[in-house]
Amino acid sequence: MDFQLSDEQRMLQETVREFADRECQPLAAVWDREARVPDAGIMGQMVEMGLIGMCLPEAFGGGGQELLSAILCIEQLARISPLSAAAVYESNVGPVRVVEKFGTDEQRKRLLPLVCQGRMQIRVGMTEAEAGSALTDRRTKAEPAEGGWRLNGRKVFCTGGGHSEAYMVYCRFGDALGAKGIGAILVEKGTPGFSFGKQEEYMGLRGMPGSDLVFEDCVVPEQNLVVAPGGFRSLMECFDIERCGNATMALGIATGALEAARKHALERETFGKLIAERQAIQLLIAEMATRVDAARLLVYRAAVNAGSGFPSVQETSMAKVFANETAKAVTDMAMEVLGGYGYSTEYPVERMLRDSRGWPLAGGTLQMQKIIIASTVLGRRFDQRK
Repeated sequence: MDFQLSDEQRMLQETVREFADRECQPLAAVWDREARVPDAGIMGQMVEMGLIGMCLPEAFGGGGQELLSAILCIEQLARISPLSAAAVYESNVGPVRVVEKFGTDEQRKRLLPLVCQGRMQIRVGMTEAEAGSALTDRRTKAEPAEGGWRLNGRKVFCTGGGHSEAYMVYCRFGDALGAKGIGAILVEKGTPGFSFGKQEEYMGLRGMPGSDLVFEDCVVPEQNLVVAPGGFRSLMECFDIERCGNATMALGIATGALEAARKHALERETFGKLIAERQAIQLLIAEMATRVDAARLLVYRAAVNAGSGFPSVQETSMAKVFANETAKAVTDMAMEVLGGYGYSTEYPVERMLRDSRGWPLAGGTLQMQKIIIASTVLGRRFDQRK
């Protein structure tokens, strides 16, 4: 068992770290303050670096790399801001992987090159007002129509809503109950009958667009059916890739907060000595560093064991729970180390604290992840409806 990165992986990590420090760090506070999406120039540079679609097949313009490569990049970018990492996240661990794994040859040829060129982002439309954690209760319905499917329903809390070019919409086909009737259709922006709700304003992750997706007699062509009804299990297997990405976003935030606290501790003086020499600060730094390292090991384990396939549901849920909780705890402790400076918008820690709160809510709550973990450990499934 080797816990060391290869020379190639370390080089990739360092290259992305330097890019994030040089290009993203000066803009991160502006993106947050103005709720601004990173401009096309940042995306263009990421495309040139081979970060966009780096895990997608080379035949479609991707890099053909394993999951860990994307995880290393997302961590370094999210260390500055999750907005820095969003494009790499969506093109490597997002719903585009559903197209790659389960789409038709025509869909892969049509869509994957656009993603790798930075010309299309595919976001997921999953959550509904009546179906959050209860994923099989969704009501957005797809019915046969001439040449395709007619969608009616509404998705909520869709990251990228109104901004991205396409959406992987989980919907119910016909009257089949539970998981049996659920599949996924790709709906492109501009399709008649498809509109967006108001842009959401969140506590953190400002500049990461979000809105409801509204379908009113929206007819989608047959060729956009990606996962047929009955494919819910396949969708959830693929979603574990995205949960690894979620955990990595949280890990990156925690890493950034630790770095900010370390820097401050080695520069700030009180009563004639650096605060790094104060035992209270040393204990905080030690706790932060240990939690971050433990979270990193869990995330990397899930990614390494996945290779180019699907991560283990247990390993992914463990990584998400621990990394999400670590981001919350470490940003809190970083604010203690910085004191009043940590509370100031002139420093990044208060932004990191706000951003850390979103990831435990996205991609499956921590409570649901813990139920999944318990189910795998105990070898039993638990019906939350009883």
